[in-house]
Amino acid sequence: MKKKNNNGFKIMDSFYKTKREKKSFYIYMILRILVIISAIREAYMGNFTNTALCMLSLVLFTFPSIIEDTLKIEFPSLMESLIYLFIFSAEILGEINNFYEIFPYFDTILHTINGFLCAGLGFSMIDVLNKRSKKFSLSPLYLAIAAFCFSMTIGVMWEFFEYSVDRVFKLDMQKDEIVYNISSVSLDENKANKPVRIKDIKETNIIKENGDVVTINGYLDIGLHDTIEDLFVNFVGAFAFSVFGFFYVYNRDDKAFIKNFIPRLKRKRRFRKKKRIDDNLLSKDADLLKI
Repeated sequence: MKKKNNNGFKIMDSFYKTKREKKSFYIYMILRILVIISAIREAYMGNFTNTALCMLSLVLFTFPSIIEDTLKIEFPSLMESLIYLFIFSAEILGEINNFYEIFPYFDTILHTINGFLCAGLGFSMIDVLNKRSKKFSLSPLYLAIAAFCFSMTIGVMWEFFEYSVDRVFKLDMQKDEIVYNISSVSLDENKANKPVRIKDIKETNIIKENGDVVTINGYLDIGLHDTIEDLFVNFVGAFAFSVFGFFYVYNRDDKAFIKNFIPRLKRKRRFRKKKRIDDNLLSKDADLLKI
């Protein structure tokens, strides 16, 4: 009689045992349940775009575990919890529940946190490589600069993504803004590359092909201000982490608060060690019974 293959169940059981050892597991489960409830609600109301965002959030929730397994690192509980809360805030609260419009600085706060967390991820990957390698030793300043550049690259790639989505799907991820002063060389009739400044714009009329007129109190900026603001606050978050990271590596202070945001090399789990001990005891008992 063939034994039933339970490798899949063993892998899942190992995954949940590993997660339960971290406080972030409970935040993960609570947010996952909230996202599933939100997905059911949006599907029932016929908002299938929002339902897709919920499904995307569930997929993004698996990224920390994938990164941990791929890079053989372990996220501190505080950092992992913030990643889950960031995903939930950006997709569920921001996009579906319209927090971006209700709270003016909601998007700014998220981009600042993103810059900080991404710098931590970049910092840890290079720091792990630095610890493992015997051929070279990178300075704290190099680690800080590399973490900063990694975070800024992620921020720029995200803005590329927002721009592409807006162009292809005609959405507005790069939030437009009403402005009252503009300066443009396109308005120069002599084509002399001189900026023409228009101040105190009260009203702009947009005439459609069918003759309908859309009136705006001011002038509509097409996302430039939002993009620059997002990159700037990403810069602030990345720079802040890089400064803290520099002093952490320089002093190697195990009690430093910034350590809660630096992934570390994955440690061997106790339950695996205990299992090996139990197997050895069973084999010894079997030998005694034979005697």
